Amino acid sequence: MSERFDCDNCKESLYGRKYIQAEDNPYCIPCYDSLFANTCDECKELIGHDSRELFYEDRHYHEHCFRCFRCDRSLADEPFTSQDDALLCNDCYCNEFSSKCVACDKTVMPGTRKLEYSGSTWHESCFICNSCQQPIGSKSFIPDKDDHYCVPCYENKFAPRCTRCKQALAKGGVTYRDEPWHKECFVCTSCKVQLAGQHFTSRDDSPYCLKCFGNLYAKKCEACSKPITGFGGGKYISFEDRQWHQSCFTCSRCSVSLVGAGFFPEQEEILCRTCNSNL
Repeated sequence: MSERFDCDNCKESLYGRKYIQAEDNPYCIPCYDSLFANTCDECKELIGHDSRELFYEDRHYHEHCFRCFRCDRSLADEPFTSQDDALLCNDCYCNEFSSKCVACDKTVMPGTRKLEYSGSTWHESCFICNSCQQPIGSKSFIPDKDDHYCVPCYENKFAPRCTRCKQALAKGGVTYRDEPWHKECFVCTSCKVQLAGQHFTSRDDSPYCLKCFGNLYAKKCEACSKPITGFGGGKYISFEDRQWHQSCFTCSRCSVSLVGAGFFPEQEEILCRTCNSNL
């Protein structure tokens, strides 16, 4: 007697019949399908051994069931995506979910590089400077109404220019006499110290720090010989062609303050009433 060769499940003889070896055991076709075949996620039927099976995210499909949920196109050899468990071809997905480029009005395909700004979307190659027409890409840009400019073009086209160096002011700066200046360009005419944020004055339309202005142009106190600038709320006394700081306006003999009091000039001196009476 010949050795038996039976299906491992139903025990029927496999001589002269098709069978499939699985887990080192032979199975007739019906038993193999019932034991090992997967169920199609679309039609809920078994995917037989002789059917092409497609697998996606723990789901199994007959080849003819693997189709776009919207247009019914076969996805077996097409790019596709999934939206809320529904399979969609790229065309249907883009029409329903993808943004359109505001420049060319074409769909921004999934996976392509894009730029989003102020609620709008562009293809990377469509987001260009309105002046030089070059793609801006990941570089800085400046919006102007509905237009966008790369920084060099914006500075050349719109930015004010520094009164001193004539270069563009992209941001910040100082305004003096209705003219724009870079902070580092707005300096004392004499010592070149930066004046931005500092007290300063001017002479003949040129700016000066207080120290230089006092040394160059202010009158000198008759008593201490230091400049009388009058800045910072400082008060001074003037008599004939002479000036004093308020704190320096004292009797030449006894040093009593003469501010608000009567005084008497005596040649180069100024005297209080008492000292004048003792002469």
